[in-house]
Amino acid sequence: MKTAIIGLGLIGGSFALSLKDKGLSDHIWGVEQSERNAQKALELGLVERICTLDEALAECKLIVLATPVDTIPKLAIKILNRIRPDQILMDMGSTKQELCEMTMMHPNRGRLVASHPMWGTENSGPEAALHGAFKGRTVVICNCEQSDQDALQVVEDIYRELQMPILHMSAEDQDMHCAYISHISHITSFALALTVLEKEREEEHIFDLAGGGFESTVRLAKSLPQTWAPIFLENKYNVLDVLREHIHQLQILRRMIERDDREGLMEAMQRANKIREILK
Repeated sequence: MKTAIIGLGLIGGSFALSLKDKGLSDHIWGVEQSERNAQKALELGLVERICTLDEALAECKLIVLATPVDTIPKLAIKILNRIRPDQILMDMGSTKQELCEMTMMHPNRGRLVASHPMWGTENSGPEAALHGAFKGRTVVICNCEQSDQDALQVVEDIYRELQMPILHMSAEDQDMHCAYISHISHITSFALALTVLEKEREEEHIFDLAGGGFESTVRLAKSLPQTWAPIFLENKYNVLDVLREHIHQLQILRRMIERDDREGLMEAMQRANKIREILK
């Protein structure tokens, strides 16, 4: 099977490595707008060649969209307009509702498999690609009833070969859940980094005191803005909803501290400790 991966950053590059490592594709080509990323992907051996979208559509059975989420729906429509019945289009974006809504009535919708591997790091670009990145990570496949059975089977078989648990979910539910378990973590990290950077203007030694706890908390703030600004905006209403709840919890903690409410703080943190039962 010949594969074309559109977007050769962290996700697309890591997927290319996974396909190579597992022998799941005979040839892997890349489609990449950035000349720098294209050259780096070739140097690192992520892909065999860089091609155009036209060449990918003419030659490849599997076409993978791994571009920023705000570009995926229009690219998907463009590809579905020309896709052959023997070809498969899959995406790897972290938001799904707009994609699924825009493609719902397309006559070739069945050739699309909308998926979201639940993995990522704060790093970006082809050089951030990792071997074995997806192993053990859940992948969400959305609105699978709209995908042709053969296309769905090929994509699910790939994910199973990568040892990824598969979860089926509606696009709406996927975006809501991701706002709570992924997107809020990133926006909180960005906000904390901005808070500390603002304080650092007054306190020049603040980063001299930064330890492992601080580093782990703001690690996600190193993530690429070109990736995350579109995610926040694509998932706007879910992100706003979780932000309202997050700000509400912060205000509760703030009032407890203002009132020297030791018992209230202890009780709140003990409730928070229950996360251990989930994240074992």
